[in-house]
Amino acid sequence: MEVKKQKRIIGRLPMVGIRPTIDGRRKGVRESLEKQTMDMALRAAQLIENNLRHADGSKVECVIPDTCIGGVAEAASCADMFSEIGVGVSLTVTPCWCYGSETMDMDSHMPKAVWGFNGTERPGAVYLAAVLAAHNQKGLPAFGIYGRDVQDSDDKTIPEDVKEKILRFVKAGLAVATMQGTSYLSMGSVSMGIAGSIVDAGFFQKYLGMRNEYVDMSEFVRRINEKIFDDKEYEKAIKWVKQNCREGEDRNPPEKQRSRSQKDRDWEFVVKMTLIARDLMVGNTKLREMGFEEEALGHNALVAGFQGQRQWTDHFPNGDFMEAVLCSSFDWNGIRQPYMLATENDSLNGVSMLFGHLLTGSAQVFSDVRTFWSPDAIKRVTGHLPEGLASDGFIHLINSGPSALDGTGRQTINGKPAIKPWWDVTENEAGLCLKATTWGPATTEYFRGGGFSSTFLSRGNMPVTLSRINIVDGLGPVLQLAEGHTVELPDAVHNILNNRTDPTWPTTWFVPNLTGKGPFKDVYSVMSGWGANHGAFSYGHIGADLISLAALLRIPVCMHNVAENRIYRPSAWSAFGMDTEGADYRACRNYGPLYK
Repeated sequence: MEVKKQKRIIGRLPMVGIRPTIDGRRKGVRESLEKQTMDMALRAAQLIENNLRHADGSKVECVIPDTCIGGVAEAASCADMFSEIGVGVSLTVTPCWCYGSETMDMDSHMPKAVWGFNGTERPGAVYLAAVLAAHNQKGLPAFGIYGRDVQDSDDKTIPEDVKEKILRFVKAGLAVATMQGTSYLSMGSVSMGIAGSIVDAGFFQKYLGMRNEYVDMSEFVRRINEKIFDDKEYEKAIKWVKQNCREGEDRNPPEKQRSRSQKDRDWEFVVKMTLIARDLMVGNTKLREMGFEEEALGHNALVAGFQGQRQWTDHFPNGDFMEAVLCSSFDWNGIRQPYMLATENDSLNGVSMLFGHLLTGSAQVFSDVRTFWSPDAIKRVTGHLPEGLASDGFIHLINSGPSALDGTGRQTINGKPAIKPWWDVTENEAGLCLKATTWGPATTEYFRGGGFSSTFLSRGNMPVTLSRINIVDGLGPVLQLAEGHTVELPDAVHNILNNRTDPTWPTTWFVPNLTGKGPFKDVYSVMSGWGANHGAFSYGHIGADLISLAALLRIPVCMHNVAENRIYRPSAWSAFGMDTEGADYRACRNYGPLYK
């Protein structure tokens, strides 16, 4: 299948710069190491390019300077080249001793790591220790990569533990570099007093290197009334909707139901909203052809949020269809990269979605962290005592209909339910996600202006990671995450529990992995310790990747259930104490935000 349909690029994609450093002593020493050092750089580049993609589906590209770096002149030349061609992540590699402070990467904003070859013939490990000490002394934290087992000097393989660290670092580093210079677009302002939609521009600027853009929701009305959208694409979209988006049961009381003609107009309205929101985020060259040159540019938004409630939804159809479809991996144009669009303009949940998407390339699911169901409560209400993964209870993840349709779990990996990187999604899988979704007419008690909410039930046994950024006064941003699994309930049990809230909304039953202590003592403790009303979940257990990304951005992690042997942070973190999480807080406070 073609994976470049409607490919979207915001700015120039960052490259990975591989820095082969070498012992600068000529007349025998350097000359004997040139090939081995450059081969090491080439193997690292091959590993990265064969295993990683950018979130837009493009292959990650590595660049290596023409010569090894033996001293400050060559280091400066390499830095100039990296700056000129758009390198966003730096990986230094060496099998030998080098002059640490002369060869190191001095870019204060560049995510950086050093791989020192574990061999006995030459002291690559000694250079690694020396240059990491230099990085730490100069306030330029770097990740250290050192294989567990000694290799022979002519060994051309990269050990599995080294591969894991290189790829984890590069994924996190590319996420940092990709965010830099892009925008968060607020469509509207604060929704119902939700703190996450009080957009903190300082957080975006200082921690993520992003700017903030703002558009009043009246811009949607203007563009609809003045037909500032691609009318041909609209006709294609509304036809696709009629063929693929099944309207669900109207659960409103008869006297509060909208008429058939009103619902038909609502469908037309929400499809236009979808086109307009996308154009606001990334622009549309078609608008230039129509004479709308300013509108054609968009806002360079890598992520956005729509306020909706209540100043919009008391009068106009809600944004649920717009949010659900844009956040999915497909629409009327076929398979394409998901857009990150946060419900209720919850910018902090939008950032959580963005982190997950940049690390995985997959659609992200926005949810309320709504209800903890204990085994006793489940038994009392349904007569059923949960078993297996659900035996300690579960958390109901549900929101007012904006969840990506990929969250149905109708895609598969090795025959098991999954949410795949968007470029691996097939047309058949997109169709299955659509068939598993109905669009319930909006509950008019909540949404007086009508609209439609995506209604589905996630399949069970998917490994997922729920995450959330919160901002705490005096502390700043903190990240919390919970790796776990989706679970399926007997139909009768699901129906009883789901009908106690709004059954027109998408439901995921979630069980976090428990550790028996702290906030992961039991499922109740996870719910009790969650820092906000929203969370975003990504397919896979990506907690370790999120922790590495947070460290690069100097955001401490306040809650996680990732095993200690999977946690990977810059080497400087070990200097801030032996209590791993406390050291994380102290290191982040010491270094401050990346773009301060």
